[in-house]
Amino acid sequence: MLILGVDPGSLRTGYGAVATDGRRHRLVECGAIATSPRQPLAERLLLIHAGVSRVIARLEPDVLAVEDVFHAANTRTALVLGHVRGVVLLAGAQAGLLLHEFSPATVKQQVTGSGRADKRQVAFMVERMLHLDSAGHPGDATDALAVALCLACVGPSVGASS
Repeated sequence: MLILGVDPGSLRTGYGAVATDGRRHRLVECGAIATSPRQPLAERLLLIHAGVSRVIARLEPDVLAVEDVFHAANTRTALVLGHVRGVVLLAGAQAGLLLHEFSPATVKQQVTGSGRADKRQVAFMVERMLHLDSAGHPGDATDALAVALCLACVGPSVGASS
């Protein structure tokens, strides 16, 4: 199964594709779709949607796993992230993918064993689970790989939405 994980962000939306048989996981590709803070939000959303759509078309994943919006202290930040998640979910739905959504705490719990793990612990476990060097992938891509690995760990029947 090929899982595409996405970590939505208005400036950098990370993505990571993982091939898995349920026990062994292999990195296929990861990266980030970058936008400029000088662009209006609508243009950034268009770029993110187009970028995620291109990744989906190129990799042809079986499922899409997306991190849910966290409870931000800043309401505007949470609202903007909600818009970004919307265009990511739209790209997945347009491609006919089964969508899975996970809270940040669930992703951390599945990948590290603790729902309160910090970014370094998540990155460390992603590297271990995928047998990567600690060459340092961008944080957004590592977070997206963690979302994909979360789905790989819990199985495709959990967190599904239509």
